[in-house]
Amino acid sequence: MSRETTHTDVLVVGLGPAGASAAAEAARAGASVIAIDRKREAGLPVQCAEFVPRLVGLEVRDLMAARAQDIAAMVTYVASAGRHMEPRFPGVMIDRSRFDAALVDDARKAGAAIRLDTGLRELEADGTAILTDRSAIAARVVVGADGPRSTVGKAIGASNTAIAETRQVQVTLLEPMTATDIFLSAEFPGGYAWLFPKGDVANLGLGLAPAWRAKLKPLLASLHAELVDEGRVGAEVISYTGGAIPVGGLRRVVSRQGATTVLLAGDAAGLTNPVTGAGISSAVISGRLAGDAAARVLARNDAADDYGDEVEALFGASLARALRRRQELLDIYNSDHMPTAAELKRGWIAFPEYWAA
Repeated sequence: MSRETTHTDVLVVGLGPAGASAAAEAARAGASVIAIDRKREAGLPVQCAEFVPRLVGLEVRDLMAARAQDIAAMVTYVASAGRHMEPRFPGVMIDRSRFDAALVDDARKAGAAIRLDTGLRELEADGTAILTDRSAIAARVVVGADGPRSTVGKAIGASNTAIAETRQVQVTLLEPMTATDIFLSAEFPGGYAWLFPKGDVANLGLGLAPAWRAKLKPLLASLHAELVDEGRVGAEVISYTGGAIPVGGLRRVVSRQGATTVLLAGDAAGLTNPVTGAGISSAVISGRLAGDAAARVLARNDAADDYGDEVEALFGASLARALRRRQELLDIYNSDHMPTAAELKRGWIAFPEYWAA
């Protein structure tokens, strides 16, 4: 049976911050854009700690429209080494569902055709996209912004090679907080725990390397109980979430399937920081760059290579440093040892040891 194929300039796969930003940018530049996402509603369910550092967050338009609370500082608790305050670590806690929905609405207003409840089933060798409803789209450019386990990335041989697993609960906050709390411990291999305030509630979460995934639930429950005993948070769990975070560093962000140019952005491109897990700002920035490059590819094929150079220049060095620090800690665990407090500090951004050569 013959298959009806829709033709468009740009297909964006994924409508998180990277995909929605790419769709809006490409549409504003005059390209015909179709953008798809498996979710039935933009931004839901939320799988994010929702903190954006102000140092990079200022580059994200409309960030303040989704603001839940300002953050002034970071407090890091290192097991057996006490408390460290970094008084100048400004940022903002956002309502991620509201943020994502606003970005998708912006893309729609820019002229992108938005299709929710529609995912990518396969990207064929000639670049044709087969969707979950069995329809097909032939695009001159495909932007893969479909998360850490990207179908687009897999199709071009650029999958994320390392993933961290996370679990998060939302709890009532019993005392006001203006800092993000970070918990480092040798009991948290390949990750850390966090308490991020959002007014009268807080996101309490934990990330670990996949080999220790079975420990996520009991370790997070133990930390929650400690904070309840300290009178900082309530015992009731309001909601649960979790998900995967890419921690293997930058992927190959430019490729081709037949005559179709393929660009990766956001988590699909491995742009989440391998140490902190921060990825909202890099998703939006890379999405904008990908959308702009997608529109320029329509007139000049080598514009895609410019995109790869821009991504490397913006994110390459910081990702490489974080990847080294993460691997140093994992090497300790893999040698059947537990990291010391000094080694944990070297692996976290709040300490000067992290930034040393």
